[in-house]
Amino acid sequence: MKNLKRHYFALDLIDDSKLIAEYKKYHKNIWPEITASIVNSGIETLEIYCVGNRLFMIMEVNDSFSFEKKSKMDANNPKVQEWETLMWNYQKALPTAKVGEKWLLMEKIYQL
Repeated sequence: MKNLKRHYFALDLIDDSKLIAEYKKYHKNIWPEITASIVNSGIETLEIYCVGNRLFMIMEVNDSFSFEKKSKMDANNPKVQEWETLMWNYQKALPTAKVGEKWLLMEKIYQL
């Protein structure tokens, strides 16, 4: 059994039903280069959930994953940069986000 670590994130979408539908449609057919960039960074599973215009992402990563490595890989991948630019047409930073920050890492506050 692999030793995977979970990370949880939140992000908002622009509160427009047409834009939210388009965003969901893109995620039904992710570009293969994006999938490859996710897998190659050490992410084993990635799920995104939506309620209203709020998104939650759950990432399970293996020991080869680091946020620094993923960030560097993404910065050097033109297709990932194209995808991220496209997604900003639908996404809206959370009020507590710093300039340019997207998905915010969530703090676990309870576990049974």
